[in-house]
Amino acid sequence: MAVLCYSQVIALQTCDIIGLWGDALQHHRNILLVSKAQLLRDRMTELSHSLDVSTLIAPHDAFEQAISSGHEFDLVILDLNGANDDLEQRVDDYISENGCMPILFVVTEDRLSSLRQPTQSRSDFVMANSSDLEFELRLSQLLWPGEETAPSDLVHIDNMTINLATYQVYVDDNPVDLTLMEYSLLSFLATHPSRAYSREALLHRVWGFEYCGGTRTVDVHIRRVRSKVGLQVASHIVTVRGVGYLFKL
Repeated sequence: MAVLCYSQVIALQTCDIIGLWGDALQHHRNILLVSKAQLLRDRMTELSHSLDVSTLIAPHDAFEQAISSGHEFDLVILDLNGANDDLEQRVDDYISENGCMPILFVVTEDRLSSLRQPTQSRSDFVMANSSDLEFELRLSQLLWPGEETAPSDLVHIDNMTINLATYQVYVDDNPVDLTLMEYSLLSFLATHPSRAYSREALLHRVWGFEYCGGTRTVDVHIRRVRSKVGLQVASHIVTVRGVGYLFKL
């Protein structure tokens, strides 16, 4: 029998909970994740600490149970790995029947050519091996449309501003020319300050689960970021000997 897992703080007999189910909270969002991949389950656990969300997790064969659980959802995440055509059609029908709620597809490279995104509702897709930062940003833009330039998306540190919605960095109001990975590394450290991260952890959180490069990649990108943001901001990026790096406020 398929098991449903609720990402909240309470635990039921067949459920693991990570966050408070927010039926009456204005900003809170409820997510239905349809996947059997432990990787995605772990990601949603992590996101419950940074996003105001609760998640009901169901394997593909428990989709009907999930939508009959009595919970209302604001977004569906569908892992296409292992999903058949019947399930995709049933999910599409469910979305249409419930106000064309947004959907985020998680795809592998071999499924990209066959990806069908609904025309009636907002949708996006993310690669299964994407970084945590990209996954969080795509999820946020579907959950809170129109808030892409909200104050919470602007990180101000000394003379630097990071716009998390537009992937832009400014120092003294001048744009800084960063590559995507340089931006991702800087924004991750700046939004997770006062905690030392090993090089391995940064590869996992910024480059993604399936990145095969060595830890020297982190050192190279740290050096480039420091050189581009200037001495004042660079002084916040501290090397922790024997560990990795820390963003000091």
